[in-house]
Amino acid sequence: MKDIMKLSPSTSQFLVSAAFFPWSIKPIYGIVSDCIPIKQRKRVPYLIISSGLSLFPWLIIGLSEHLRSSSNLFTLMLIVQNLGSAMADVVIDAMIAEAVRSAGSEFAGDLQSLSWSSMAVGGIFGSLLGGYALSNLPINAIYIIFSALPLFQLVTCVFVKESSKGFDSTIDNAAHDHADDQNIDSAFAGQGSGESFKYVSTRRRKGARKKNKRRTLSKRSEGHEKHNKSVNLYSSLKSAFISLCTAFKQPAILRPMAWFFISNSAVPNISTVMFYYQTEVLHLEASFLGTARVIGWFSLMLGTYIYNRYLKHKKLRNILMFAHLGLAIITVLDILLVSRLHIQYGIADKYMVLWGSALADAINQFKMMPFLILSGQLCPPGIEGTLFALFMSINNLSSTLGSFLGAALTSALNISSVQFDNLALGLTVQLMGTLLPIGFLFLIPRDVTGLTS
Repeated sequence: MKDIMKLSPSTSQFLVSAAFFPWSIKPIYGIVSDCIPIKQRKRVPYLIISSGLSLFPWLIIGLSEHLRSSSNLFTLMLIVQNLGSAMADVVIDAMIAEAVRSAGSEFAGDLQSLSWSSMAVGGIFGSLLGGYALSNLPINAIYIIFSALPLFQLVTCVFVKESSKGFDSTIDNAAHDHADDQNIDSAFAGQGSGESFKYVSTRRRKGARKKNKRRTLSKRSEGHEKHNKSVNLYSSLKSAFISLCTAFKQPAILRPMAWFFISNSAVPNISTVMFYYQTEVLHLEASFLGTARVIGWFSLMLGTYIYNRYLKHKKLRNILMFAHLGLAIITVLDILLVSRLHIQYGIADKYMVLWGSALADAINQFKMMPFLILSGQLCPPGIEGTLFALFMSINNLSSTLGSFLGAALTSALNISSVQFDNLALGLTVQLMGTLLPIGFLFLIPRDVTGLTS
């Protein structure tokens, strides 16, 4: 977007925010999943479809120079790619929610730590590969090579174990249908014998008549079955929606989710602008910034460990307050970077960027971990996919709104790829937004800990 499409920072920020919109409608995917009867739910088809949606946009972008030069088509491809990723994430969320509920609150942090640590390991390898690719490969080759990653995800679908309940339900349905057929046959047999005094005919004609009646009733039964399926689907959708609204309106769920929404949407995200500043003004190579993400992923793993080891028994209000104070300190470091005040202390730009990224990822985990654990434990059986997806959508939608707010702020301050005079002012506004959610911590129950037990 910066080098090939020559887009401004505010435009890039806006398009990136729009591309991530599919993550904000995850409850739709969850409702589709939850409306299928539990015994018939299959995870693999969802994962296959989502992997395909993630695979083809990267491949098409790599093969088409026109797509790489058109901001609208490029954003459309990103939306499709994020749609596939979000669909797969719903399945993963549901699996984790089921595991958290069955494992109990004592092991909830361990399961979330395993999930995030696994993602961090993948992020480390991805960042190293990305940093190397940006330095040594053309952009079209990078997209084609990276399309192998969702292809690998598609292959791993064969290792996902489906519940045997789905197979059992098929057998039960077949047995039920066979029993219905037997009842129909016996009913027709009774009808045929009762009408024998009216018709003097051969056994063959009686048999033909019974078969014709059986076909007629079978067609009626099929039509009735189709009607029942449509009614059941409507009932399932209605039931899922009512259960979702009932669960979400509970104060124990609504108030914490309201705080998490405020904590993200109130903070204008200008990370894209900082990327422009770091590459255009500080002259840091994009490959360095990609490799620097390795430090961020390591700090994410460290933050997960620290939270699970030392903080999960602390009060949630205190954890979230110190997390936002820490994020405010990170914003102050960015202000120092933009103001160039660190130069007089002999601190290089690279170290400011590296340590700022590392601390931000670690501190964000102190905020994200209790959110995930709380979300997993609040999900009741039967709608875990929908409700957990709703929780994550609240987080994603609020982050998207924060990104749109950042794009609007960037445009209002006339920040461009060659004009960063007001960037320090924009970071000051971000600092004020980071401190604002602390005033709404009364929405978090007073005695709830990071373990939420």
